[in-house]
Order: sequence, then C-alpha cells, then structure tokens
Amino acid sequence: MREPLDHLRLMPTVQRPPQIFVRGQGSWLWDRLGEAYLDFTQGWAVNSLGHSPVVLVEALKRQAEALINPGPAYYNRGMLKLASRLCQVTDSDQAYFVSSGAEANEAAIKLARKWGQVHRGGAHRIVSAAHSFHGRTLAAMSVSGKPSFQDMFEPKLPGFAKVPFNDLDALAASIDEQTVAVMLEPVQGEAGVIPATLEYLQGAARLCRERGLLLILDEVQTGVGRCGALLAEDLYGIRADILTLGKGLGGGVPLAAVLARGNACCLEPGEQGGTYHGNALMTTAGLAVLRTVLEPGFLEHVREIGVHLRDGLARLARRHGHGPLRGHGLLIGLPLIGQEGSSLVQAALAERLLINAPQPDCLRFSPALTVSHANVDEMLRRLDRAFARARQPRPQPETGI
Repeated sequence: MREPLDHLRLMPTVQRPPQIFVRGQGSWLWDRLGEAYLDFTQGWAVNSLGHSPVVLVEALKRQAEALINPGPAYYNRGMLKLASRLCQVTDSDQAYFVSSGAEANEAAIKLARKWGQVHRGGAHRIVSAAHSFHGRTLAAMSVSGKPSFQDMFEPKLPGFAKVPFNDLDALAASIDEQTVAVMLEPVQGEAGVIPATLEYLQGAARLCRERGLLLILDEVQTGVGRCGALLAEDLYGIRADILTLGKGLGGGVPLAAVLARGNACCLEPGEQGGTYHGNALMTTAGLAVLRTVLEPGFLEHVREIGVHLRDGLARLARRHGHGPLRGHGLLIGLPLIGQEGSSLVQAALAERLLINAPQPDCLRFSPALTVSHANVDEMLRRLDRAFARARQPRPQPETGI
C-alpha cells in the first residue's frame, strides 16, 4: 500500500513530522492510524475553543447552508454583527476584517500611514521592537524584528526602525519627525514568550500621547482571552489607537481584525479591500467564539487553569533544571537550560504530546482556552517523560570494526 507522503507535492515551507491528523476534539487529535495526541499548541494558539467545538461547528453548519460569501462589495449580517460586538466589548470605533494576522498587521500599517498623511504632515515611519514578529507579508516582515527575516528579502521596504524590546529610553530616542506610530506586541510570542514589562508598555503609551503618535498593539496571539483577559492591553491598563486580532478570533477559521479608535478611523472607500474580507462564514465563526469567550466565568477559567498549568510547569522546570517561566494566562514559555527545544519537541511527540519550540532554548504552551485540569495533569506527566527521554544518549551506529 502506498504511503500518503510517498509523492508529496506540497512546497517544503514547514518541516512537519510524518503524522497525518484526521480528527480532533477539544484538546485531543487523532492521526490516520488511530493514535491519540494531546495538543498543547492548538495550531499556535489558533484553536481558542479547542478542536471542533460544538458551538463553532453548529454555527458554521447553519451559516454554510444559508450563505458563505456574498462578496466584499456587499454587506452581510455576520460582518455587521461581529463589527458591532467587537467594537462594543473592546471600546473601539471601527473594525475591518481580514483572513490572517499578517493581513491585519499589514492593514494596520497602511492605516497608520494614512493617518500620518492626514494628521502628521506625511509622517510614515513606524518604530517596532527587535525580535518582534508581525507576519509574513512584505510590510509585516519589514516591521518585524525577527533576526531570520533581516536578510530574507531585498530590497527591504523603507520606513521601519527596530529598537530593543522593554527599553523605553531606546524607544524614545528612535522617534523623529517622520515617525507616525509605535507598533508592539504585549508578549513577544515567537521570540520565546517574552512579556512587555508594565513600566515599558505604559511608558510607550505615554510616550505616544506626548509625541502625538499612534500606538499599534499587535494582539494577534495575545487577544481574545489568551492571556486571561479579553485583550492583553487590559492587563497593562493602556489603550492603543489601533489593535490587531487574529488566531483565536476565528477559533480555527481564517479570521483576523483591525480595530481603530478615535481619529485613527481615517480610511475611505477604496483604500483597503480583499475578496474574502468579512465574508459571512468566517464572521459567523468569530461571533461564535466571541460569544463563548464572553460567557460568565470563561475568562476566570482561563486565569484559574493558567495558574494550574504554570504551577505544574514550574515544578517540572525545577526538577529538570529549567526556567523560570514567562507569559500570561494560557500563553506560557518555559526557558531551557542545557537541552534543545527541537529535541524536546521530538521527545514529546514520541509521548503523543504536541508542543512547540519558538526558539532553540524555549518551549511554548498555548493550549485550548477550554483545557481541563485533567488535560493539564496528563500533559505534565507526558512532558516529564519527554524531559527524561530527551536526556537519554542516542544509540551509536555500529562501526564494523
């Protein structure tokens, strides 16, 4: 029998293990051989409600039978309802829907530069942080500070500057007359789950107010309950002019959003668009997710289970000589000492546990926001075995001598 991967036609953009997953439910995935895997990545924080949650499946089923996509030139109920609800619960004034976080950040950059034309004499320069990650479109890569992006494409798009993260003095020194906005992640997920300090993020917001700049917060990974609050900005007591959401907003369906407040709402017809933006199917998914996340007790569960996960990971980290932990809510990084993240990911896979290493010296945990205490406890048992497995010496090939 021919194996499904024998004649692979996918472009090799991602290194993947050989498992082919065919079914998911909650925190579990099953491969084509029937093996069950405990998933603590959830598509890199995409599946906010876990795999195939009933509330999302039923909403998509109903909407698919009624209307999928009337086209971007027409209104549909889903886009209107989701825009209204999102703006209401985030105290925003306008929303625009796209299909990915990278597109949302690209749109935020365009919006900021339009604002610079209208309100800041044509200023267009955007300052962001070293080691940040904002997506893989050309503009999103240009504003990112991810080291591997720096030599990936030429020529680089102009008008972007990067300064050290959590360094308020460096941020202040980088601002000039051509600067229109500061763009930051509340938690740098791809850099190894590195949160902004309270002093830094509040200082950045204050600096933008004093200098007459826009503050853009990339909450593609941290928003929609991931950090134990609807938005990570709530944890810091600040208010951005432009926010981007993605990943968990669609619960697994491609959906992202740009939110604007105050006079940052300056786009006019024809200045932004996309064939699938705001279609009825994906906005219905967003409504189902948002409704669930806003139910009484949901965010309290995220905070409670986040503490349970953090406590368990802290015990494991001490036992195996790693740590200290970083992150908020259910976005947690475990720094490694003396072990490689890739080897631990492989060892965990052998224990039927799915985790992620965004950096060679860090593991990242982003389980479903609905994850149970029992799921966490089972994950900790499997991770404990994975730490031990990864430390075992590999058998050496026979030399024949």
